Amino acid sequence: MTTYRITLLPGDGVGPEVTAAAVTVLEATGIDFEWDTLEIGESAIEKHDTPLPEAVLESLRKNKIGLKGPVTTPIGSGFRSVNVALRQKLDLYACVRPARSIAGEGTRYENIDLVVIREATEGLYSGVEHWVDRNHDAAETINIITRKNSERIVRYAFEYARREGRKKVTGVHKANIMKLTGGLFQEVFRNVAKNYPDIVSEERLIDNMCMQLVKKPEEYDIIVTTNLFGDIISDLTSGLAGGLGIAPGGNIGDEIALFEPVHGSAPKYAGQDKVNPVAEILSGELMLKHLGKREAAEKIWNAVREVIKEKKVVTYDLALPGYTLRPVSPSKTSEMAAEIARKVEKM
Repeated sequence: MTTYRITLLPGDGVGPEVTAAAVTVLEATGIDFEWDTLEIGESAIEKHDTPLPEAVLESLRKNKIGLKGPVTTPIGSGFRSVNVALRQKLDLYACVRPARSIAGEGTRYENIDLVVIREATEGLYSGVEHWVDRNHDAAETINIITRKNSERIVRYAFEYARREGRKKVTGVHKANIMKLTGGLFQEVFRNVAKNYPDIVSEERLIDNMCMQLVKKPEEYDIIVTTNLFGDIISDLTSGLAGGLGIAPGGNIGDEIALFEPVHGSAPKYAGQDKVNPVAEILSGELMLKHLGKREAAEKIWNAVREVIKEKKVVTYDLALPGYTLRPVSPSKTSEMAAEIARKVEKM
């Protein structure tokens, strides 16, 4: 039996709890995993004086695949985003975020099934910013868009569509106002799309895209866009599907892939065994697909769907009005993970 060595980064806040839940479910598939567990985020600062120790990068470069929990990023000050640093240092240029209806009978949309593919190494998240004046009364961020990185993310989106049997790719930009940066992305999208006549291609301006997603999300399949726009849209589509608690993600490069939930670290809930583990568990499902273990991935997906549909063992968020039409007593993170694992083992 093949053993898969995975870099496991529990993160901080609720990260350790949800990654433990994901490990429980992944091991229930019967696949042999060897976990290379390393600290990252606030706990790493205490021991290594950095939120991103070099050992983490070395492990990912060696193992080529990782599963990560959320990491706290201070707003406005403090250390720079570990997530951004990982994507840039390891060239994880494709941020893949599926949004699939799963949350329950009381949600607004029932047939969401789309994927946001976001360029993750440049754009307004490049980290190139500075103060304009000595008094720090004005600041400037540089929006870096390159032909090379635009081409590879758009090509990735079309190849993903072919591989997953998807029918349409929508390129999202703001070329009417940002005529150079948005215009370059638009030009690249049109040129790359010509090489995929079997896939429908279309374009939307970012503001119109947000409105269209709320009005008729069922018309969209794969959305490819730049870094900031993709970050915003993927939260929107997660909301359409039922919330960040069920939203998985993957950061993919040519050699390395790192999977993590879309949601943040929620430090106020840390250690309470309370939060929804589904986003982390489904990030593990995406990891299995990446490893070519599609049958095991399908078991996890079906088990998660069954548990949420039954509403017998779900965390507090999935027991709230809007996720269910009947009274439900909330369960713990670990209890929900154990129930999902039990169903996986029976499949």
